[in-house]
Amino acid sequence: MKRIGVLVSGGGSNLQAIIDSIDNGSLEAEIAVVISNKPGVFALERASTHGIPTLVIDHRGFAVNHEFDAAILKVLLEYRVDLVCLAGFLRILDRILTDAYPNRVLNIHPALLPAFGGKGMYGHHVHEAVIASGTKYSGATVHLVTPETDIGPIIRQGIVAITDTDTPETLAEKVLKIEHQIYPEAIKSVLEERIIIDGMRTRENLGRESK
Repeated sequence: MKRIGVLVSGGGSNLQAIIDSIDNGSLEAEIAVVISNKPGVFALERASTHGIPTLVIDHRGFAVNHEFDAAILKVLLEYRVDLVCLAGFLRILDRILTDAYPNRVLNIHPALLPAFGGKGMYGHHVHEAVIASGTKYSGATVHLVTPETDIGPIIRQGIVAITDTDTPETLAEKVLKIEHQIYPEAIKSVLEERIIIDGMRTRENLGRESK
């Protein structure tokens, strides 16, 4: 069975969505370890409740980002992780990790990339920018992680409509529901080797039988 390593920085609702998908049988995998760069976050409690090993690697204890990512990589390799999933992980990864896991590091972003991505575009900052832009739709994007922020090949997207009465808070709720739906689906597709990557373009081979 494929082993997932999840990196978190906060509440871990997307971690919970992955756990639930494994528990209900829709995702055939196991979470080998959950790593947080912040102590005391609720995501760690979610993992512990389900008997999943957890570890805190505080980025503040490292002089440079490369050393921090090297420490994470060491743990991922020790736990024999096949796929790395970022779930609200608020750090930009160094190339050492993406090189070790080529096309095997996933992130979910609360907007329709390539719009509203990049530096500073996280959490409510994203939803505030989306509403201020006047666009009629937003959503979530699952993409492969590269050394550049939020520009990796897109695996899956989900769309929500924006109404005249939406606020950053109500939009965040809508988008989060979509995140919880599409992230486990994207993980399943990657683990089943359905995703075909051609430069920045991807497509899903739906004819491949599930493993």
